[in-house]
Amino acid sequence: MKKELIAPCGMNCGICKYHYREKNACPGCRELEKKMPTTRFNCIVRECEILKYRNWRYCSDKCNKYPCKRLKSLDKRYSTKYHMSMLENLKVINYKGIDAFLKIEKKKWTCPKCGGIVTCHGGTCLECGFEKFKN
Repeated sequence: MKKELIAPCGMNCGICKYHYREKNACPGCRELEKKMPTTRFNCIVRECEILKYRNWRYCSDKCNKYPCKRLKSLDKRYSTKYHMSMLENLKVINYKGIDAFLKIEKKKWTCPKCGGIVTCHGGTCLECGFEKFKN
């Protein structure tokens, strides 16, 4: 888990399956190269003018619109489908700091069987295929 992989919205790009794919791997939302996946450059939250203008690290950094409608919508989708909450992530970062957040994330997203990384998209370990959220 690396702090460079925590997006402004609170998404941990280190648990995104697209970060680990062989072809066209996504380097994370903080990467500035425009030749990367278009979904990152079409992301309304990532491209927020307030965030860019103020040079803030996270959406929760003193923004008077936080949490905005766009971030709430993204959070709702990820909370429902992918077992993670951007708003919760930002809350932990704000109150406990980025290092404490990364320790929590490592514990949550490490495979209990092999120690590999479990992605939020599908909840499957990239190393052994263990399905963390299977009933």
